[in-house]
Amino acid sequence: MSDSGRVVDGLRTAILSGEYAAGESIRQEAIAKQFGASRLPVREALRTLEGEGLVTLEPNRGASVTALDAEELDLLYSTRARIEPVVLADSVPRLAESTIQRCGELLERIEAGVDPVEFLVLDRRFHLLSYEGCRSAQLRSIVDRLWNSTQHYRRAFALHSGPDLTEETRLEHRLLYRAIATRNPEVAADIITTHITRTRVALRRAPGLFAPDTEGSSPEDLVGDEPPDRDGRGRGR
Repeated sequence: MSDSGRVVDGLRTAILSGEYAAGESIRQEAIAKQFGASRLPVREALRTLEGEGLVTLEPNRGASVTALDAEELDLLYSTRARIEPVVLADSVPRLAESTIQRCGELLERIEAGVDPVEFLVLDRRFHLLSYEGCRSAQLRSIVDRLWNSTQHYRRAFALHSGPDLTEETRLEHRLLYRAIATRNPEVAADIITTHITRTRVALRRAPGLFAPDTEGSSPEDLVGDEPPDRDGRGRGR
C-alpha cells in the first residue's frame, strides 16, 4: 500500500472511531511523523478524506475534521432518507440467510446493553449488512460514504439519547429486522425512512450541538466548551 493509502486508512479509522472530535484541526507535520511519511502523501490523503466528507480543507487554515453543521445535517440525512430505502428494498429479497442471521445476532448484542461507543460500531454493522444484497455496487458505495460523512452526527445522537430515544431505536431496529427476516422490502423501506428521519429531528432538537452560525434557527442550540488540545492536534474553528 502507498504512503497516501496508509494515511487515508489510518486517519479514516481515527476519525470514525471518535479519536478526533468534530471540528478538531489536523496538523500535517504530526500526521507525517505518526505514519512515517512525507508531507506530500499526507496532503493527498487529506484531499481524499475531504472528498469523503470527513475532512474540511481551508486556505491558510489547514485541515480539520468536518464540524457538526445544522444545514449539512438536514441535507445529508434527507439524502440518506431517499437513497437508503431504495438500496434496502433492493437488498432484502436477495440477502443471504447467513447475513440475516448475523443481523439478528448484532441486534441481540445491542439489546444486551452496550455503551455508546460499542453501540455505534454494532449499529453500523447491522445497517450496512442489511444493504449487502443490493445489486448496485455504486449505490452501496454511496451509502458507505454517507455513513462516513454522518458518523459524528450518529455519535452525537448516541451520546444525547435519553431512555425514550433509546427505546424508540430498539423498537425500530426490531421492526426493521422483522421486515428483513420476512423478506418484506416495502415495509423495510418505510421503517428505515422513519428511522433516519427521526434521528435527524432528534439531533436538530438536541441542545448544545451546533454553533450559532451553523444553526440558523433557535439561539439555544449552542456548542459546549471546546475540549483541550492534544498532542499533534488543536481545535479547529
